[in-house]
Amino acid sequence: MCIDRGEPGLAETSDFKAEPPEGIDPLGASSEGASLYQLIREDIIEGRLAANERLVVTDLARRHGTSTNPVREALQLLRGEGFVTFVANRGARVRPIDQDFVRDIYEIGVLIEPALTRWFVNMATVEDIAELERIQGLIEENNFADTFRHSELDTAFHTVMYQRHYNRHAAELWWKHREVLRAVSRRFNFTLARRAAILREHSELIAHVKAGNADEAAELIARHVEGSGRHVLEHMRARNAARAG
Repeated sequence: MCIDRGEPGLAETSDFKAEPPEGIDPLGASSEGASLYQLIREDIIEGRLAANERLVVTDLARRHGTSTNPVREALQLLRGEGFVTFVANRGARVRPIDQDFVRDIYEIGVLIEPALTRWFVNMATVEDIAELERIQGLIEENNFADTFRHSELDTAFHTVMYQRHYNRHAAELWWKHREVLRAVSRRFNFTLARRAAILREHSELIAHVKAGNADEAAELIARHVEGSGRHVLEHMRARNAARAG
């Protein structure tokens, strides 16, 4: 992970970027395909590509000034994340980024992360705990002032726990689904209650790791992940209600 280890104090946002656990390719595409993936995903999340809109490979290639192969790569990546659906004889379409989509993603996290956390508690080293405490210190110092930086730090915090897990398929699934939720949640601000819960739960989690309380840590992480998912859902409901009203 590219964590700033310099003097105390906040690093520039541009100097900080959370990375996937070692051995997990974040995209698995050519550089051009990866770039298009980011652009098209952003268009879907921001609504510039509407729900159920047909995604024509040649049109996207023309729009982005590229060939069709990188577009196909990007669409396959987006299909793997659930942002794009493929229907036989009808091609690719934008999947609605709705409450069902968010619920499905975070519920998978609720199932996976307790198992990953339980293993970590039983394997954690003094260095692991020190790294969790260091990142938590940066999270508290930032105190949500820079929400992008918070997102990067929060991801780095959880990556410390999952990066060495023997089940690479589970770790990769966690990473990909977390990245989806991170992308969707960028549209919403943290409520004061959610901010307090995140800081409190991180501190409690570190305490459980120190004490070797694997079951308690697993139960806490399940509540933590569900809380994050429900926070996004509440924002989505409020936004939809405002639009309807």
